[in-house]
Amino acid sequence: MTEPRIVVVGGGAGGLELATRLGEKLGKRKRADVVLVDRNSTHIWKPLLHEIATGALDSGLDEVSYQGHSKHHGYRFQRGSLSAIDREARTITLEPIHDSDGEVVLPARQIEYDYLVLSVGSVSNDFGTPGVAERCHFIDSPQQAEHFRRHMLDTFLRYSDPERRTHAKLSVGLVGAGATGVELAAELFGASRMLHSYGFTALDSTNLEVHLIEAAPRILPALPERISRAVHGELERLGVKIHVDTRITEANEDGFITADGTSLHTDLSVWAAGIRAPAFLSELGITTERNHQVTVSSTLQSVDDERIFAFGDCAACPLSPDDDNRVPPRAQAANQQASLCYRNLRAAMENKPLKPFTYRDRGSLISLAHFDAVGSLMRGTSARSLFIEGRLARMFYASLYRMHQMAIHGAFRTGMTMLVDRLNRYLRPKMKLH
Repeated sequence: MTEPRIVVVGGGAGGLELATRLGEKLGKRKRADVVLVDRNSTHIWKPLLHEIATGALDSGLDEVSYQGHSKHHGYRFQRGSLSAIDREARTITLEPIHDSDGEVVLPARQIEYDYLVLSVGSVSNDFGTPGVAERCHFIDSPQQAEHFRRHMLDTFLRYSDPERRTHAKLSVGLVGAGATGVELAAELFGASRMLHSYGFTALDSTNLEVHLIEAAPRILPALPERISRAVHGELERLGVKIHVDTRITEANEDGFITADGTSLHTDLSVWAAGIRAPAFLSELGITTERNHQVTVSSTLQSVDDERIFAFGDCAACPLSPDDDNRVPPRAQAANQQASLCYRNLRAAMENKPLKPFTYRDRGSLISLAHFDAVGSLMRGTSARSLFIEGRLARMFYASLYRMHQMAIHGAFRTGMTMLVDRLNRYLRPKMKLH
């Protein structure tokens, strides 16, 4: 009897952790053929994208090659973008891969599956706001983060020439005061100081103006109010100009226009307001929500097909079997769902009952570059939380990435990576300058 094939589409944090665990436990033992599909050839932990966008992190040092990783962890990797699912034949179709000149490198391909897992994450939602798609940067992928970084460096250089300045200060507008917008705002001040210290630009943080714009009554609206207040105060101390209860109706060449008609000049514009699942999910013939999330039951199975699973930001999953509210799009939710998805896939293969998902809030942490960190930790199953900030919060925030590395690399390699990271602090510049 041939081993069942499990195809995981999407190599984000949850997808890569799931493929790694399946490969280690089943692939290496020839109990399943595990295939990971992703449109990119390398993996970057998504919460690091705001650091890549400002050059605080060199993506070349932290990215993981799917091809190399798969060799050591018992799964196979296929590069490509999902374009169709044939549920009757149990096959998926991948789009052709083109080179930089538009020539086909790999033609469209079909991959058979016995079980299919969708874990393709989310993208920013511009809500159809005029001009946003054309005028704003998005920070949803390493490529977008790197594109913003290059534009940021060029803009700082341009403002170093007094004759080319259009305004007294270099202005950056960030729409959306969720975790990405808040953390990017703080990182920008760190980047401006670092660029000045290296002599890259004559500008320093006093010449930088960062506008953080949020339609809700407060920043970080999805997190506890105590965290929001603490972060708000710290950002204002850095110099961030915070605009709450402010809705953007248009992006243009000069910046943004708000709902009350006010024009806000920006030299760099970033959109990080709201998220949605990738639109192609609604074209696959399975039930999705208005925001393109795949509708799944509490066992993470598609409501249309018990052999198709979905989790993470791309799935609309009940909070628990007794609560039809949706699981929030947070990294910890994807991590918890990846663990359950692994157990449920094994149960399905062995014709055993599948377990329902119940979301457990472990708390929230926000990093404000090297300036500060703020967050709360949940006390076990209690609804009460422990508020933390400063050095302790920064330590817990850093540990989140190390836990991800442990999940995909194991303890020894993670320990070696930590050693290399420490050495690089002395051997390399503190930010990417090229």
